[in-house]
Amino acid sequence: MSKHYTVGVIPGDGTGPEVVAEGLKALEAAGRKHAITFDFKRYDLGGEAYLRDGTLLPESVIRELRDTDAIFLGAIGHPDVKPGILEREVLLKLRFELDLYINLRPVVLHPGVDTPLKGKRPEDIDFVVVRENSEGMYAGGGGFFKKGTADEVAIQESVNTRKGVERCIRYAFEYSRKRNKGKHVTLCAKTNVLIYESDLWFRVFQDVAKDFPDIDTGYQHVDALCMWMIKNPEQFDVIVTGNLFGDIITDIGAIIQGGLGIAAGGNIHPGQSAMFEPIGGSAPKYTGQNKINPMAAIGSAQMLLEYLGEDKAADDVFQAIRKVLSQDLKSLEAGRMGYTTSEVGDLVARYILD
Repeated sequence: MSKHYTVGVIPGDGTGPEVVAEGLKALEAAGRKHAITFDFKRYDLGGEAYLRDGTLLPESVIRELRDTDAIFLGAIGHPDVKPGILEREVLLKLRFELDLYINLRPVVLHPGVDTPLKGKRPEDIDFVVVRENSEGMYAGGGGFFKKGTADEVAIQESVNTRKGVERCIRYAFEYSRKRNKGKHVTLCAKTNVLIYESDLWFRVFQDVAKDFPDIDTGYQHVDALCMWMIKNPEQFDVIVTGNLFGDIITDIGAIIQGGLGIAAGGNIHPGQSAMFEPIGGSAPKYTGQNKINPMAAIGSAQMLLEYLGEDKAADDVFQAIRKVLSQDLKSLEAGRMGYTTSEVGDLVARYILD
């Protein structure tokens, strides 16, 4: 019997529509192979919509997206829109309004992909970062006093609730158990300086760990963890951390796995519609040239399938990605792949269907 899913599609800005097209191509190929059908509902959000008529993220769109099974996002970011507007009023608003409290970032070095870490192999770089996605420094607390004067004061508050911290940490333990590889969860915080915030994270981490006796645990200050991600990434299985630290360490993760062109991520609320996206941004200088690398978007499609519980289809996409990276592409850089954007998507689809 065929399974059917509704997917909200937000192509967005710059090269977003180009890479989304290749991600959808992979979803459709996997669907044909595994008797899965999709209803893709497209939404015109991003810089062009904002510049055209002031549209950011209407409440009606939020309501519709809540009713989808998943959301596939290309990129949000436009050079003609003041920084911060689209990020706050589209990206962050989507996360907060849909309560997508988990940011899931796999860090996987595929065969055939170069890492800047000397001597490290694919088996050395294979871990996941679970980042709290709805609180912390990005919750928006704070303000200015006497702005623009010599006595100006700027305050930025980090908001961490026990509920928010616990559900994030619990997800990390559950994910490590499901992943069934290292079965180890590392808490990343800064208990020696950020006394209140990190103390909450550490105490909750210890409490939740009691419910997972099969999972080993560890703790690292964020600065030390950044160092060990580069020196010995093989020690990590699942890392769990807050919003700001997660934002920083996942960029390190992206570069050691080969760069933003291969980095995919998910914004998740278990049991509800979740949003998946490539991490690299809109890359406006390559817009319309059919030479941007779509592999991160295709990886996001693979994560989307995994989230829907379509594990066989997700694995077929994963293996197709690996084949293209190890056998076909000359480089991950735009214009140097040896193939156009759409040709890379064709290769992935062909391997899925083989």
